[in-house]
Amino acid sequence: MRYPASEKLEIIRIVEQSHLPVKQTLDKLGIPRPTFYRWYDRLQTQGVDGLEDRHSVPSRAWNCIPDDVRSQIIDMALNQTALSPRELAVRCTDTESYFVSEASVYRLLKAHDLITSPAFIVIKAGDEFRDKTSRPNEMWQTDFTYLKVIGWGWFYLSTVLDDFSRYIVA
Repeated sequence: MRYPASEKLEIIRIVEQSHLPVKQTLDKLGIPRPTFYRWYDRLQTQGVDGLEDRHSVPSRAWNCIPDDVRSQIIDMALNQTALSPRELAVRCTDTESYFVSEASVYRLLKAHDLITSPAFIVIKAGDEFRDKTSRPNEMWQTDFTYLKVIGWGWFYLSTVLDDFSRYIVA
């Protein structure tokens, strides 16, 4: 639980003025000792302003690709347009001696609009089935699935579904 600076100061004052030992007072308040001593140290060194919440933000991501490498990847992609992001990542690793993942290359190229969308053929589903059923056992659907169970081998699952009732027949 986060406490505002005023409550932290009040907790410190309660502990200082308590006739009980610090450990017992903190146990009754439900404050961990390391937390209390961290607050107390900040109060001693920085004053009341030191009790304000500080949000920890890393100064730099550890896995951020440097700007010069980014520009090299973009230049390589513009010069060799036939290469996929995977091939560009391998080429960067081989020629530039800098390892970069395929996903990072893809994100970088996508951010610079260098990834073209594949031509999809969109097929619309019909509102109804073409072959309608009016009673059970008129039409069945079947499916076979392979399952690998480690230590046992491959198993085959075969299902037969009644199209009208949607129950599994076998």
